[in-house]
Amino acid sequence: MSTAHKPHLSFWQIWNMSFGFLGIQFGFALQNANVSRIFETLGADISSIPILWIAAPVTGLIIQPIIGHASDNTWGRFGRRRPYFFVGALLASIALIIMPNSPVLWMAAGTLWIMDASINISMEPFRAFVGDMLPGDQRTSGFAMQSFFIGTGAVLGSALPWIMTNWMHIANTAPEGIIPPSVKYSFYIGGIIFFASILVTVLTTKEYSPTQLAEFDETNNKQTANGVVSKEKHKPIKDKTFINLGIIFGIIGLLTILLTAYFQLDKEVYILGGILLLFFLLMLLVYYLRIKGKTQNGLVEVFTDMINMPKTMKQLAVVQFFTWIGLFAMWIYTTAGVTMHIYGSTDTTTQVYNDGADWVNILFAVYNGVAAIVAFGLPIMAKYSSRKFTHFISLMLGGIGLASMIFFNDPVLLIIPMIGIGIAWASILSMPYAILTGALPSNKMGIYMGIFNFFIVLPQILSATILGFIVKSLFHGDAMYALIVGGISMMIAGVLVLFVEDN
Repeated sequence: MSTAHKPHLSFWQIWNMSFGFLGIQFGFALQNANVSRIFETLGADISSIPILWIAAPVTGLIIQPIIGHASDNTWGRFGRRRPYFFVGALLASIALIIMPNSPVLWMAAGTLWIMDASINISMEPFRAFVGDMLPGDQRTSGFAMQSFFIGTGAVLGSALPWIMTNWMHIANTAPEGIIPPSVKYSFYIGGIIFFASILVTVLTTKEYSPTQLAEFDETNNKQTANGVVSKEKHKPIKDKTFINLGIIFGIIGLLTILLTAYFQLDKEVYILGGILLLFFLLMLLVYYLRIKGKTQNGLVEVFTDMINMPKTMKQLAVVQFFTWIGLFAMWIYTTAGVTMHIYGSTDTTTQVYNDGADWVNILFAVYNGVAAIVAFGLPIMAKYSSRKFTHFISLMLGGIGLASMIFFNDPVLLIIPMIGIGIAWASILSMPYAILTGALPSNKMGIYMGIFNFFIVLPQILSATILGFIVKSLFHGDAMYALIVGGISMMIAGVLVLFVEDN
């Protein structure tokens, strides 16, 4: 039996394989901090912004499992994951250039779909890449390195519109319905940096072949037999399981649609019901394919693997669900909350509104900068305590920071809660994945990372369909209260992580 062990990589090898995340997060930062601003500029009102943002999570829900499954089963001249890095970067760069030139709201919303799908094509394989390339004892450091580049890219992307205005004296205002020049030029630069940084990873990193990965797996299996490593085994799934789960999805989806119609809720909630009904139909299709013996296809494999999730992954899924409700609330509502609550303006054509929107970019740069700095300290803290305790502390600090923003009237003092959010963000980008990869089989690393994304995407869809209704109906349009909801959700996630099994 083979005794091949996955070799340790040097600092600079881990640096190169993670460098592409600099561009990915540069693009995400521009999207997160400026898309609501673009939507408002093109005529969207505050209650409609969440439904316009739903493009991001829906594309992730669809794209990431597909790309994960495809990259698990890809091998060619250019490797296993790297072709997806390259194609996604090319498409995302083009979308970044198109977005600030959208003449009407529907085109901006459509471009967001394309841009987010393209970013997901590049991003999803990066998580599996760490599992492919690094031995278990280096994976926490690998994800920490990704967190560093995510933080660094986000600082640069978030701050760029402010830098354009305050250092380069490029206007941050424009006539009604026109995107300001500072935002346009920032997106152009973002497209270039996105593509260039991905190219660095593609050209400097060599992937292990399927044969080599099989040898590493063989060694792991031998260790398992000797009691060194414990891997979870699953019983075969009965065909009726798919029918039963499908019926549950269908009933909840139908009730959601009927209650929305009866109580005359916002039409955005119909989307949530529609997605649940789609899962019902897909479960029926999977059941049909299985009873016909057609199990060797991506759809059946994705849903089978989803049901067979390891116990640790199921526990982390709940943590992720509450975590990302908080994050999505922050990304959607910080601009509206800060400009309305502190700057006192909702008019996108005014100088004071755009100054507030620019300051939100700086605040986002602060929390990402904190994440970049803290990223390398988290593995040390985890070593002397545990990954669960490290993530618990980080999420509690982030939740407190997010919920406390309403108590600040000086925009400069908002930097204080951003420190807590930055610590949480660094941990969110590393600890759950470091815990997860130890529970996953290496030949399904990509697909399980894609399925894990469900529990990032589903809370975003829930937020996008419900938060707009809550802000309008309960909080009278004051977006700051949505941030309180997000902070409480993140603290709930912090408590739940203590119950996760981490081997």
